[in-house]
Amino acid sequence: MKVLSNLTLEELENLALELNEPKFRAKQLHNWIWTKSANSIEEMTDLSKVFKEKIKEIAVLSDVKIKNKQVSTDGTMKYLLEYGDGECVETVLMRFDNRANLTACVSSQIGCACGCDFCATGKRGFIRNLTAFEIANQILTIQKDSGLKVTNVVFMGQGEPFYNFENLNKAIKLINEYLQIGIRRITVSTCGIVPRIYDMAKGDLIPTLALSLHAPNHNLREKIMPVEKKHNLDELKKSLKYFNEQTGDRITIEYVLLGGFNDTRECAFELSKLLKDIKCNINLIPYNSVSETKYKKPDKKDVMMFKYILEGSGKKVTVRLERGADIDAACGQLRGKILDKLKS
Repeated sequence: MKVLSNLTLEELENLALELNEPKFRAKQLHNWIWTKSANSIEEMTDLSKVFKEKIKEIAVLSDVKIKNKQVSTDGTMKYLLEYGDGECVETVLMRFDNRANLTACVSSQIGCACGCDFCATGKRGFIRNLTAFEIANQILTIQKDSGLKVTNVVFMGQGEPFYNFENLNKAIKLINEYLQIGIRRITVSTCGIVPRIYDMAKGDLIPTLALSLHAPNHNLREKIMPVEKKHNLDELKKSLKYFNEQTGDRITIEYVLLGGFNDTRECAFELSKLLKDIKCNINLIPYNSVSETKYKKPDKKDVMMFKYILEGSGKKVTVRLERGADIDAACGQLRGKILDKLKS
């Protein structure tokens, strides 16, 4: 059976012709799938009953199933999605009070090979890459289930997007064209895969770049992020400056504050010096506890001290709001715990 939500407009046109229907039927199908977020073929009211019956004989609307859904006390929704091959991935819809924006945090891989010491996802290991349509279908599934329109997308779920670079770029194009989400509303987060930073800077559709930095020097970063052995901080900084120069865009620096490890005054001053000549904003992320790691949440006073020192360097600094921590949907917590429970 064909999966309609995995087909391009051109492929839908070919499908219509195979069924002896005019080409414009494909645009109608495409509109129902991507713009109206239809839950079934039956909902497609401007298609004839005969055409719908023809489609149902050879195709299904989607092969993505919601295996589990959790809703946080703050309104955050975490979905465990199952693909046609039985593999599962988590994706999150974040809702913020008094804001029209709805942000989908999508995964680019099932599992992750990076192995950052403080992150739950890396404990699962790498299973496989997601296709471009599997990535885009996360957003589509959220919209169909919630009845809400996603306005922003962040590639901050499971996986390292730059290790799935070809599908990442295809997914960005789908999200931009099919889901009609502006490129300035799409953010890709990387732990620092230097060659792909250069490649993205040269691309046609360039999203906002977010860098998971998490340490102000090589020695400290190497202790928590294995990627530092492959792409060290000096190389990384050169690639960020190139991205600034090539695109003119400001980079978001993400910095997880691990209590007693990288949240000291010395770290804050060292980070200020490191980022002095990088055009960037800094997003501080108080660590969300993960049972498999030794790290702890920082004290609020240390978070504010760290923020104050960085602001003294002239950078815009924000502290990320914690969303969905009670359902393990916050930064660094996506792993698939609920899947383990469902299997047991």
